Amino acid sequence: MLRKNLIATLCTAAILSLPLTASAATETYKSELGTVTVTPVVEGLDHPWALAFLPDRQGMLVTERSGNLRVVSADGKLSAPLSGVPQVWAQKQGGLLDVVLSPDFAKDRMVYLTYSEGSGKTAAEGDTAGTAAGRGRLSKDMTRLEDFEVIFRQEPKLSVGNHFGARMVFDRDGYLFIALGENNQRPTAQDLDKLQGKIVRIYPDGSVPKDNPFVGQKGVRPEIWSYGHRNQQGAALDPWTGALWTNEHGPKGGDELNIIERGANYGWPIATHGIDYSGQPISESKGKVVEGTKIPFQVWEVSPGLSGMAFYDHSLFKAWDHSVFIGALATEELIRLQFENDKIVHEERLLKDMKQRIRDVRQGPDGYLYLLTDDDKGSLLKVGLAQ
Repeated sequence: MLRKNLIATLCTAAILSLPLTASAATETYKSELGTVTVTPVVEGLDHPWALAFLPDRQGMLVTERSGNLRVVSADGKLSAPLSGVPQVWAQKQGGLLDVVLSPDFAKDRMVYLTYSEGSGKTAAEGDTAGTAAGRGRLSKDMTRLEDFEVIFRQEPKLSVGNHFGARMVFDRDGYLFIALGENNQRPTAQDLDKLQGKIVRIYPDGSVPKDNPFVGQKGVRPEIWSYGHRNQQGAALDPWTGALWTNEHGPKGGDELNIIERGANYGWPIATHGIDYSGQPISESKGKVVEGTKIPFQVWEVSPGLSGMAFYDHSLFKAWDHSVFIGALATEELIRLQFENDKIVHEERLLKDMKQRIRDVRQGPDGYLYLLTDDDKGSLLKVGLAQ
């Protein structure tokens, strides 16, 4: 039933949503496959982090790291901040992070959020923080989230402002995956009694599926699906195979793209291609390849600073078919990876001349890509190929 509802919701969004009307002049950039067009839809966002498309021509939801959730209408108008959004620990990399819709949104109107939650008396207070996830019902007039409830908390809370991760993905069967950072506490990614540096798999209400790989093991958190991750900031479901892909920031060098397997160890910090920011080796590292850990699907020895990720699966721009797009923060560009039979066959760097930190990437139901730029006056951009 979960899978059936998810497919129905996705089909509804694809059929009913309309292209967003852009608010400013289009700029063009060269690429291997033709001229790339970039049109601002909304500008002046406060470090926008994630976006999610609404069905029925209602536009999209956008998070701002400072704690606001807003609606961008189909004609490009930006709403006031919605009420009912949880308090967030808005320090350094922390704040309001990812947003996704329920697989059964057409019926339940549930919106899922990840955010950093402090260790103090309120969610916004404390010297340390961790990632939390929760859900609330979007009101009919789209001005508030109703009955918001926390469904997951990263424990213990160890971050002093770094490495929250926090991308969410619903799979074809309706399970919720949350990709978590290790709070810049490296050894915790290998500690199975902690939720740092993990991917967790839960039901939409936060309960733990009985078939998770570590359920029933003493001293191991049952939510864990995979471990050995550093700071995962991109996640997406392969539309052809249903596999979960995530990307993560390495240290200095060693950004990774991984295809996630049940119960697998992805190596950090004992296996890494990177070095410490000081220029010294990672003290816990035993090499680039370590027995018992997964080899990255793709690795970058010069870190792009990977973030939001989206597969291209639409007939509008056939040249982009079987590509995955990844935002790059450090190198300020959009990375296009072309793949065949689970092998990367080509990499292209796009929009370098735009000089923008790209935080999120989503394919819109109209076939365009939509990007968020990470800035105190960030933008929502509509990206396509000139026809």
